[in-house]
Amino acid sequence: MGTFLRLLVVVLVVASCGNRQFSAPRNLDNACALASERPRYFAAMQRTERRWGVPVPIQMAIIHAESRFIGDARTPVQWTLGVIPMGRQSSAFGYSQALDRTWEDYQAETRNRRARRDNIDDATDFVGWYMNKSRERNGIPLTDARNQYLAYHEGHAGFARASYRAKPWLMAVADRVETRAAMYDTQLRMCGRV
Repeated sequence: MGTFLRLLVVVLVVASCGNRQFSAPRNLDNACALASERPRYFAAMQRTERRWGVPVPIQMAIIHAESRFIGDARTPVQWTLGVIPMGRQSSAFGYSQALDRTWEDYQAETRNRRARRDNIDDATDFVGWYMNKSRERNGIPLTDARNQYLAYHEGHAGFARASYRAKPWLMAVADRVETRAAMYDTQLRMCGRV
């Protein structure tokens, strides 16, 4: 029994070390409260801003739109006849909701094969990397939250074709991203974080 009890304790300790916070922060409408509640998130976004030049408020607004800061977010399961599961809408996963193929491109190009979509540091770095690609390929300034979000959602080729114009719901989301980025910027300036 002593061996079993020791093994159980070791298993519980190891399991607790892997515990990550995947739930959304309590107040998604206040950037200062979010930064205080999740200082690691804010630090990750600041590193991304230094590396890629993407302002923290825009990163926050995009991650809010994509996952509401839920680290293990996935797209909904699709059903046939209301009862037969047919898989998820896409391979999007994690804070950034990056697709499998795009995430693999990011890992290869940044030489970060260990990057994980459910890690806030990697997810914010991905957002910075992707937005820089949007600037290079489509000429979208890093400060243009609306068009950066449209390119993020539609892909670089989709943005170039203006595929978003056929999706009024997506244009409304992009407008909300732009508004939220401006709100986050004002809040972060007021609490001295920018």
